[in-house]
Amino acid sequence: MILVLRALGVGDLATAAPALRGLRAAFPGETLSLAAPAWLTPLILTIGGIDRIVPAAELEPLDAAPAEPRIAVNLHGSGPESHLRLRALRPGALWAFASRAAGHHDGPGWHDDEHEVRRWCRLVRHYGVACDETDLDLHVPDADVPSGVTIIHPGAKSPARRWPPERFAAVARRLHAAGHQVLVTGSPAEHDLCVRVTELAGLPAHAAPRTGLGELAALVAAARLVICGDTGVAHLATAYRTPSVVLFGPMSPARWGPPAGRPYHRALWHGTTSERGDLPGPVHPALLAVGVDEVLAAAEQVQHAVTAQ
Repeated sequence: MILVLRALGVGDLATAAPALRGLRAAFPGETLSLAAPAWLTPLILTIGGIDRIVPAAELEPLDAAPAEPRIAVNLHGSGPESHLRLRALRPGALWAFASRAAGHHDGPGWHDDEHEVRRWCRLVRHYGVACDETDLDLHVPDADVPSGVTIIHPGAKSPARRWPPERFAAVARRLHAAGHQVLVTGSPAEHDLCVRVTELAGLPAHAAPRTGLGELAALVAAARLVICGDTGVAHLATAYRTPSVVLFGPMSPARWGPPAGRPYHRALWHGTTSERGDLPGPVHPALLAVGVDEVLAAAEQVQHAVTAQ
């Protein structure tokens, strides 16, 4: 059995898809298990090739994981905590970035400023696994959702990555006036924020629907346009090649942005250096430097890019 650890969120899982597919192809006769949060199951199924989902939380003991996997692959972080969680299972081999603190020395070195997709492909390549960094597409979940909507997704994991709701509302209001069918989406914990943006934009109450993860993915796949911050929905737009405008700060799009060469994705970034990790808040200055008119202009550009293809 091959056990892979990636106990993080939506964007983290989506950016690991090429590495996971490389592992699937390299070990066709092995059970491929993924240790990840159970709530990500609808999205894990869109990657394909995962035989078993092991419920796991970030940096907690892997109590549900079977002991002694043939190979444990750390697609979670640089260590040492995640390395040690996998080491506790007594794997035949640990594939991970080098970590002196974890006593793991045979992996490649960690590069802080590396794009997340490239990072995990480089790790598995170090151990002889072929990997295609452009293999980012996901299957579309079977869900009954409207097509052709414009998605405004105002939430993000940390306060520093949340563009002000008043600005999202201004964008939503103007797109609605231009004929877009606008929906404001978010996680269950972000529903109040979605309702606030909807009300500020003058949209009807049903414009802030409650959706599960599978429904959200299907909605993005069928959407006309996605406008969001640096969060998981941006990676769903990449996975489904849906035109998107993504607002960055404090992280640079060089770390988490859409792939180069796709004019129908635009990353807006006014920072000079990329911060490490999430910041507690307030909204990062690089994000506050992004204006409403700039977002609307970018939205026009990505839609024209699709029709020009």
